[in-house]
Amino acid sequence: HPDDAEIHAGGLATLYAAAGHYVKMVSVTNGEAGHHEQVGPALTARRRLEAAAAAKIIGAVSEVWDFPDGRLQATLELRYRIIREIRTVRPDLVVTHRNNDYHPDHRAVGDAVRDASYMVTVPALVSDVPILTRDPVVAFMPDLFTKPYPLQPDVIVDVTRQFDAIVEMLACHKSQLFEWLPFTRNELSEVPRGEAGRKHWLRDQIGARYRKQAERFYPVTAAFYGDAAARKMQWIEPYEISEYAQPLTPELRRRLFPFAA
Repeated sequence: HPDDAEIHAGGLATLYAAAGHYVKMVSVTNGEAGHHEQVGPALTARRRLEAAAAAKIIGAVSEVWDFPDGRLQATLELRYRIIREIRTVRPDLVVTHRNNDYHPDHRAVGDAVRDASYMVTVPALVSDVPILTRDPVVAFMPDLFTKPYPLQPDVIVDVTRQFDAIVEMLACHKSQLFEWLPFTRNELSEVPRGEAGRKHWLRDQIGARYRKQAERFYPVTAAFYGDAAARKMQWIEPYEISEYAQPLTPELRRRLFPFAA
């Protein structure tokens, strides 16, 4: 959905963009169901503008596809669209949802990316776009779910210095962070009216989310960085590497994650 990339991987996107890399945030669904008052084309248009504004904060590119929000399935149509996108962009790294997640759209995207991973090298499929000779590395975005198994981080990214940019990007998604998501949590009355108050409130909300990640994965962070360094990391993004795409070799780790352990 528009906003998921920023919520889950905004720090990583900021780091790559600041280093001069091409960063593209793709929302497979059109976001038409993500509101308690607005629906349909008007909401889709609004969310496209929000996504574009958020990406612009860090110099990234945003694209929102037309698959219906809340009704996404891991169909052949979706798989082929993802194959075409990966072959066209030719990314070194693809970041997506895990296959176990609370939202059926997230699960569907995770399944579709997994099913597309090897197929990007198969000439007989989606033959109008040149194949890749090797899969990109595929990483699963952070989450705190535990069943059937919790996220198993292969990379820990310290995003403490990128936190302000994450908040600025998410503040662009007004329909979600200040309206829809508070509504789903019965917290709509707690959202301040003024822009400055809203950003302060949002910073607290997102900070709490990132602190939970830091606490949950502290043992892994300490194992990678050492206790002293890990204690200084207020906010982290842990990533699990998919075993269905290109393995993260030591050389690829140094090249793709020079800022991480």
